[in-house]
Amino acid sequence: MIRGQEHRAKTTRGTLCASVVGAVLVAVPSQAWARPSPSFPASALILAPSVTVRGGASMASRRIAVLPQFRTDYRPTVLQVLGRTTGASGARWLQIAVPGRPNGRKGWIIARSLHVRRATRSIVVDLSARQLRVIERGRTRFTTRVAVGRRGAETPIGLFYVTAVFQPTERYLGAWAFETSAFSNLSEWPGGGIVGLHGTNEPELLGQAVSHGCIRMSNAAARTLKRLAPAGTPLRVVR
Repeated sequence: MIRGQEHRAKTTRGTLCASVVGAVLVAVPSQAWARPSPSFPASALILAPSVTVRGGASMASRRIAVLPQFRTDYRPTVLQVLGRTTGASGARWLQIAVPGRPNGRKGWIIARSLHVRRATRSIVVDLSARQLRVIERGRTRFTTRVAVGRRGAETPIGLFYVTAVFQPTERYLGAWAFETSAFSNLSEWPGGGIVGLHGTNEPELLGQAVSHGCIRMSNAAARTLKRLAPAGTPLRVVR
């Protein structure tokens, strides 16, 4: 959904996986299932070439989607984990937010197919206050003013997450851009539809409802967010 030329990785798949995993703190191996689990939402990498998402925690449940281990730009596919359960057969399952339209879909993946990672920070965007905050262990780590979606192209509210981080070539996306799992009616994102967090070449519009659904911030703020919010970071948009 993002043109490859805008953020195509210049490293190998192995390097990409190392860089993503290096940004997280805790993995939960299957033998540790009975121990304290990561708080949810968490994030996960896919361990198999592809995984099947089902409507319930059972192999007999209907198939919702099949997700690849790597995106078309060679970055690992990052998922948001919402919870876990043990199925009737004793198999362990993880509930995920299913990427794509419509917003808010959920599904289940067999736990052994995913590498779960704890999120220590989260992003909260308040549409009414036109404010973005980074929360770490219950405290505000960073705050900045943002522009949000205009009437008819409102930024959707809900729980989402950062799916990729890249340095764009388009000037209107600013210094850094963060693809999210949210979708709006329009959005200025390459290919359309995806709600992004990104810098801007029009800082005078910050604090207003002017975008097609994306969340804009100053380029300085985007550079700071790059350090604080790797792929997998939870994003909550409130009104």
